[in-house]
Amino acid sequence: MLTVAALRARWSRLLGPFVALCLGVALMSMTALVLVSANPQVPDRYAGTEVLVAGPTVAEVSGTFPERRPWSPRRAAELVDRLAAIPGVRAAVPDRSFYAQAVLDGRPVGEPAVTDPQGHGWSSAALAPYRLVAGSPPARADEVVLDRALALDPGTTVTLLTATGPARYTVSGTVDGAGFFVTDAAAVPLARGIRVIGLVTGSDADPAAVRAAATAIVGRDGSVLSGDARAELEPPRDARTRWIGMQVLTAMTALAGFVSIFVVASTFAFAVAQRRREFGLLRTVGATPRQVRTMVYAEALAVGAVAAVVGVLLGTACAPLFGHLLIEAGFQPAGFRVRLAPWPPAAAFGVGLVVALLGVWSASRRAGRVRPLEALREAAVDRRPMTRARWIGGVAATTGGLWLTVVLSRAGADDIVNRALYAAMALTLGLTLLAPVFIPPLTYALTWPLERLRGATGMLVRRNALTAVRRTASTSAPMLLTVGFAVLIAGSVATSAGAYASRDAAAVRAGAVLVPSGTPGLSDAAVAAVPGTALLPTTVYADAEGAGASGGVPIRAAGVDPAGFARVNGRLSVLSGAFDALRGPDTAVVSADLAGRRGWTVGGSAVLGYPDGSSGTVRLVAVVADGSIPVEMLFTRESVRARDPSALTESVFAVGPATGADDSGSPAPTDGSGPATGVDGPGSSALPSELGARLVSVVDYAQGRAAQEDRLVWLATLLLIGVSAGYTAVALANTLLMATAHRTRDLLLLLRSGATVRQVLTSVAAESALVVLIGTTLGLVVPTVALLAIRSALSEQVGVPVDLVIPWPTIAAVVGGCLALALVASVLPARMALRAGPGGGIAHRAE
Repeated sequence: MLTVAALRARWSRLLGPFVALCLGVALMSMTALVLVSANPQVPDRYAGTEVLVAGPTVAEVSGTFPERRPWSPRRAAELVDRLAAIPGVRAAVPDRSFYAQAVLDGRPVGEPAVTDPQGHGWSSAALAPYRLVAGSPPARADEVVLDRALALDPGTTVTLLTATGPARYTVSGTVDGAGFFVTDAAAVPLARGIRVIGLVTGSDADPAAVRAAATAIVGRDGSVLSGDARAELEPPRDARTRWIGMQVLTAMTALAGFVSIFVVASTFAFAVAQRRREFGLLRTVGATPRQVRTMVYAEALAVGAVAAVVGVLLGTACAPLFGHLLIEAGFQPAGFRVRLAPWPPAAAFGVGLVVALLGVWSASRRAGRVRPLEALREAAVDRRPMTRARWIGGVAATTGGLWLTVVLSRAGADDIVNRALYAAMALTLGLTLLAPVFIPPLTYALTWPLERLRGATGMLVRRNALTAVRRTASTSAPMLLTVGFAVLIAGSVATSAGAYASRDAAAVRAGAVLVPSGTPGLSDAAVAAVPGTALLPTTVYADAEGAGASGGVPIRAAGVDPAGFARVNGRLSVLSGAFDALRGPDTAVVSADLAGRRGWTVGGSAVLGYPDGSSGTVRLVAVVADGSIPVEMLFTRESVRARDPSALTESVFAVGPATGADDSGSPAPTDGSGPATGVDGPGSSALPSELGARLVSVVDYAQGRAAQEDRLVWLATLLLIGVSAGYTAVALANTLLMATAHRTRDLLLLLRSGATVRQVLTSVAAESALVVLIGTTLGLVVPTVALLAIRSALSEQVGVPVDLVIPWPTIAAVVGGCLALALVASVLPARMALRAGPGGGIAHRAE
């Protein structure tokens, strides 16, 4: 009964924990539904085939999503013949795929990926199956069947961009699915090795029997997939997108849980501090400390239960919309759909209750320690703002944070930001505990302008803050956390991106760079249009010891012109051997790390598998320092093209400057919106837009290399900052609302002393602004120290000067939003309290 009465009397003060828990449970249930729905999907073009035979799997390499290893041409032909002979199999269809992209109105259209080729042999259409809507199948080498969504009628001509360059095709028909289908004979010279064979079965076939027979034929040389297992063949681009989305969702969920506990803990701690007289009175009439703690727990559990129910309903309703937003942002593949399931909302409900109880644990202990004599205490002045525990914890955390900052320069490239985050967390905790020490001097400094104005507003604001130092510290703590987190994360992302772009720009010795424009890479025709040094990426395979049926270990490789590559690469460092010995189809250069892992030495040989399914032995002619080449292994460009017909060039380092290129350092657009430009110099001319290429300056190239990665990282950063800032706004608004309601008597006393309503409200607004400014000032200290350490460490790592990037727009948005909400949360309740007044019959001056 006592708990119910307390809830009824103080429901407005529990709005903060209620909203925080409600939003937290909504976010957790929403993200949990998305996470359980984010499973691999069967690719549409394989959806109609019950049994698929896939090539050998390759060893997993951290941070990569490799495709299966292709069979050799001889082995693929043997498998097709034997699989086609299985009873119930009407046809065994080898999936020959290659890069293809339509050129409409003079520009490439669509968003293909190198690892998700859209060009296929016509027989592959039966695996979906795609229905022929109009026209007829391709019969000649220059005929193509394409998606009817392109609105091209049979008989018209279309330009297709392939790895060799643009080519004219006649549309022979259209289908109700994505892709470009040429004759099987025309696909052979364009396609890479065969990785999938589809078994088209008859209506009376037994899928289990077909699968068993296929497994016996394939043996350890591949996998037989059916049912949901066919999702293993999803394009690597989709797998990578899902992986990124899961990282972001997991971080959001963890942050929501952490900040929910923080908000509940801070709100209940503030409430307990305001209710000391009430708890003292309960102790006076005989309540035990355990009963007081139980009452606080019961209040938190009641609030948590109601908030969790509302949050579950809200999260479940918003999950489909959230899934659509993730697709638009690039955190989920296009075919992603949210599937509703009962257990994620139920788990979120349970987590919400646990969060409520964890958040109130410290406050309940403090409430149980209230002594009976507290009921007689009237003064609001803090007797001892800094306790011994706060001194010890604050000094220890601050010392640890400073030590982590000092040793940051010795961290590896992958650990710099993580260690900076640990340092910032320690410094944030230290400053939060030591805040009562810094609040008096900050209060004097920040209220100095108000003291210069006429009236007593400045004096009142200053004295109220200094009288209740711990209250000021509690209300400013959320701002400290949010500003510190927002500035550190946004600043470290921007500073790191700028550092790596500066490193890449400094390493390139070229006048301009030819980059893709609306395409996943450059065709041979685009490369030939600009004189320079090209980089042709590919993947090769080395045998893995103890890998069983594995297709080996994938190795990132590229084909280059050795002399030109050495001329433009400022980081090239040869440790042993001779780089200029790289010539012919049987030589290779390897990085020191790869050579060490594989036990390779200069003069030795290595057996490798290639993307067309063939294999061969290469001689190692040089070992180079790690980081001095963009891949792990280099071949001549001619050898890569011969073994990977569908490979696309990443970039061409041209000898002349880009005409009209922007050297200001702004990132180059990557969506094909930029104009195609030429090169100043003899023999150069404007590039045809159908090539899907454009020239940019070296600075733009360096900044645009990871443009898509940077966009996703920045979106993830904004999501995390948004979650943190949202919860901070809830905590700040609720704390100020409670503080204002608790000070109603003080505000009315000001009115009776002769102050006007406007003057009282001005002082309330000034106090709220002071709280926000104190939190912002302390919050800027932490990330500034950490960002300076990050800049120093990055500068030492990349070997070039690094600019410190402070995200002022992000800071302004966070601080401005919190300030506006703080003013509303303090001034409006103060205005309502002053309008009502005690007894309702006392008239006050409005001006």
